[in-house]
Amino acid sequence: MRILVVGGTGFIGETLCRELHGRGHEVTALARDPDEADLPAGVERVMGDVTAYDSIEPAFEGQDAVVNLVALSPLFRPSGGNEMHFRIHRDGTDHVVRAAEEHGVEKLVQMSALGADPDGNTAYIKSKGLAEGIVTDSSLDWVVFRPSVVFGDGGEFIPYTKQLATPYLTPLPGGGKTRFQPIWVGDLVPMLADAIEGTAPDEDGAEAETEAGELDEELTAAVRKVDEDDGEDEDTDPHVGQIYEVGGPEVLTLAEVATLAHAADDKPVDIVPIPMVLAGIGLKSLDYVPGSIIDALPGVPRMGSDQFRSLQFDNTTDDNDVAAFGISEDDLMTVAEYLGVAPERIDD
Repeated sequence: MRILVVGGTGFIGETLCRELHGRGHEVTALARDPDEADLPAGVERVMGDVTAYDSIEPAFEGQDAVVNLVALSPLFRPSGGNEMHFRIHRDGTDHVVRAAEEHGVEKLVQMSALGADPDGNTAYIKSKGLAEGIVTDSSLDWVVFRPSVVFGDGGEFIPYTKQLATPYLTPLPGGGKTRFQPIWVGDLVPMLADAIEGTAPDEDGAEAETEAGELDEELTAAVRKVDEDDGEDEDTDPHVGQIYEVGGPEVLTLAEVATLAHAADDKPVDIVPIPMVLAGIGLKSLDYVPGSIIDALPGVPRMGSDQFRSLQFDNTTDDNDVAAFGISEDDLMTVAEYLGVAPERIDD
């Protein structure tokens, strides 16, 4: 397949380009500055900005599928203000969809976010929800992924946590009780690649361990007969039209992630809870402080009222959809495994 990865030089994008290239696909990475990326020699690089339609449109010619990974971080207040979320996520997605339809691209895989909702309570969540609507209303064969926070080499979640929750004695809003379901980039990317290819789960893998896979031969034959009578096509892409919520194998609080992250550096963490009301006053006041000033302050993350609101709801799945790719949660990497520390360090 010829596959265009929009945002192909980002944290997830580089890993996905390498995965797709390794599977034998013709891959093109589109980014604002693609020359700096660490990509295999066989991956084509194209310069473009999703906020400028004319800059990205030519790259869609001849592509079989496109993956839209371009996104701003919800962890920090963006340079240019929260309106940038709508320029990148909503308008950028509109440009990607329009270019794909113009050039007859068959499939679009869209990276969204848990909780995406056009009526959400942060600019990030609202813009992601609006972007989803553009995708699902399109004429393309689409697949949407809503991951929890993604971690791994080059990712920002663990460094952000260490910056927000410093070692030894650290104050955290609400005691750092916000819950996350971190998923390793090395586990997420093969799912994205399978969705692009339209690969069904391996019946000999995790799917075979499900209750459906334990049906006796007679019942299984009956089910297959019904499918045949209904005219089902065995080659039908199982992922088209699906919205997948995916997360890692465990749910961790912000305080627990911070404890594990600093344990990897052999440093303890003692959390001092800050009442959410006081934390809200402090973070909301940062909306009025220029980002350049915050950036000049050592150890102070660029945050604001949206980041405070995001700390008030959990970032976890209701039903983890990794099984749709023949994967068991037990097969996924934990944060402790990635960091090389014992899970018990959370209780130290």
